[in-house]
Amino acid sequence: MSYLGVGVSPGKYAAGSKNDSKAIDRKVRLAELILRTAVCGLALVAALLVATDTQVKEIFTIRKKAKFTDMKSLVMLVVVNGVAAAYSLVQTFRCVVGMVRGSVLFNKPLAWLIFSADQVMAYMIVAAIGAAAQSAAFAKLGEPQVEWMKVCDMYGKFCTQVGEGIASSVLACASMIIVSAISAFSLFRLYAGNKAW
Repeated sequence: MSYLGVGVSPGKYAAGSKNDSKAIDRKVRLAELILRTAVCGLALVAALLVATDTQVKEIFTIRKKAKFTDMKSLVMLVVVNGVAAAYSLVQTFRCVVGMVRGSVLFNKPLAWLIFSADQVMAYMIVAAIGAAAQSAAFAKLGEPQVEWMKVCDMYGKFCTQVGEGIASSVLACASMIIVSAISAFSLFRLYAGNKAW
């Protein structure tokens, strides 16, 4: 039936909705593939930007080198982004295989596993970004009450590259959150029975 109850027979509507369901499914799978690829690339860029960032300053005769391992929050950011990139690469491969075969998630345990892993990955990236952003704020602004100096005044290049890594991680996180919503959609439509989506 049409919205006003005129013009479309129930048989035609059911067939049309099946085709609509397949079209939506293809679009969802394509969006998931694109987003997972984006997460993989952005997380890898974030990890590499932060992990390869160093700057040496000579103060009088003492050479001081700033590197990401000096801040545990940056180590966490690198590790989490590395894990997110690897996980997204595996999931991208799964998406490609699914698109080539023309199959979708067909069992609930696998859908639950993917949904749960996507949620964990999104929360891990958010936590890593939060910790790194707080450390970056202290490095940029200092903390006069505890006499922490503004490290970025001395290591400007280092701080800039870390900021770029955090920005790339934020984009990866946003993509991962959307991927989590897509995996939730994929999971919960398995519980819809014969209803058309």
